[in-house]
Amino acid sequence: MELSALLSFLGAAILLTLMPGPDNIFVLTESMTKGQRNGIAISIGLCSGILIHTLAAATGVSIIIQKSAMAFSVVKYLGAAYLFYLAYQSYKEKNPELKIDSENTQEAKSFFSLFKKGFLMNVLNPKVALFFMALLPQFVTEQGYSAVWQMIILGAVFMMQALIIFGFISILSGKLSKYLNSAQFWKYTKIGKVSVLSLLGLTLALAKK
Repeated sequence: MELSALLSFLGAAILLTLMPGPDNIFVLTESMTKGQRNGIAISIGLCSGILIHTLAAATGVSIIIQKSAMAFSVVKYLGAAYLFYLAYQSYKEKNPELKIDSENTQEAKSFFSLFKKGFLMNVLNPKVALFFMALLPQFVTEQGYSAVWQMIILGAVFMMQALIIFGFISILSGKLSKYLNSAQFWKYTKIGKVSVLSLLGLTLALAKK
């Protein structure tokens, strides 16, 4: 695997993780209402689920793209179309509402139950599976390890950076919440999200085997 491809993937992963979505908004609200411990436990669960999607993409997509140029093209264009669809959905989406239930601020749950909640939220979300099937193949190179191992490495990189960012979101939840009420924040967030997803879709559409 080329270092440039790995660094490009890391940059894209960080941008995508930083942009507000269902997962990090959920981590933020849980941290604010029920404490940092809850947010961190759920974060670990959410990020652990990435391993399942990575293995599925690595064993499935990588086999398909090795079969023929036609199979590679089908996967490539379907993946690109899905990324453009996500960009369109990001353009249309409304600002999420931060729901804080003050009555549950002291609710205590075991670490494992919180971990399991985050894990199942991620693993059972078909959108996450589709996203990884579209994202990972475009950063696989012909040099170095096999496509399967390259995708596993990329998935592990995505998981680690997401865990670090979600952890910071949990710790800084009180300070971050004020941005959710800023129209300017959501304006630039939407522009960034649409731009990154569109660029990834275009890169995948133009990729060569």
